[in-house]
Amino acid sequence: MLQLIENRLGNLSPAESLVARWILAHPRDAANSTLAAVAAACEVSEPTVIRFCRHLGLGGFRDLTLRLTESLSQPSSFVHRDVSRDDSIQDAAAKVMDSAIRTLVSQRSLIRNVDIGGAARILGQARQIIFAGIGGSGHVSDDAQHKFFRLGIPCSALSDPPSIQQFGAIAENGDVLVLTSNSGQWPELIAAASMSRQRGAAVIALTDPTSELASAADILIPCGSQDETSVYTPRNSRLAQLAILDVLQVATALELGDAAANRLRRTKLALSGDLTA
Repeated sequence: MLQLIENRLGNLSPAESLVARWILAHPRDAANSTLAAVAAACEVSEPTVIRFCRHLGLGGFRDLTLRLTESLSQPSSFVHRDVSRDDSIQDAAAKVMDSAIRTLVSQRSLIRNVDIGGAARILGQARQIIFAGIGGSGHVSDDAQHKFFRLGIPCSALSDPPSIQQFGAIAENGDVLVLTSNSGQWPELIAAASMSRQRGAAVIALTDPTSELASAADILIPCGSQDETSVYTPRNSRLAQLAILDVLQVATALELGDAAANRLRRTKLALSGDLTA
């Protein structure tokens, strides 16, 4: 949580920056304070503190204190945020599954008003699609490339920052850059998005809707998972990203119609060696 606040400092208003800097300097006090006390300590209004929370993608001040408490507490287990060392294997399995289900249900609500059809039209008309992400999101990009190429559209996946930036410098009209990032704060991704758009390529971002990367994209598809990556390996954010990319692949196939259906059929038959049908 504290790292997220540091990352957002440059995007906050002067009044909100006062709140951010006070919390960074007094994280334990902030976690145990009331809204009124934090506002008084920062010499700002209570609505300013609420706006600060919203800009972090939080539900409100209560959500902020809970996230701060989680960040400051030593976890009982580094295995999974919802699993303790005393849990049975069956209980742990249920908790992991429940956490995944909550993430996907939350993600479904986030994309309810997203123009998936518009994204599918852009992808279906692409000269080529470049899926790009760094770290865990890079593996998600690999998975997307593996699925989309079956539609007959040239696809690549990039996961190292220099290659992502270099593509941005040579992108052309008709190219589509699909960027995946839980935080949306990687400078290399933001730079690639900006360069690609300047050169006429389309940019689709799967990311935090309050991030700088979100502002740099033509089409934003919000990802709402709040993985605590300073402690745990990202899990839920990856599930949300994979689900969204599956949605885009299916939507693009529907956009392409019979041509995509035939290609998908032929790629399946190719595995059995029977392409006579």
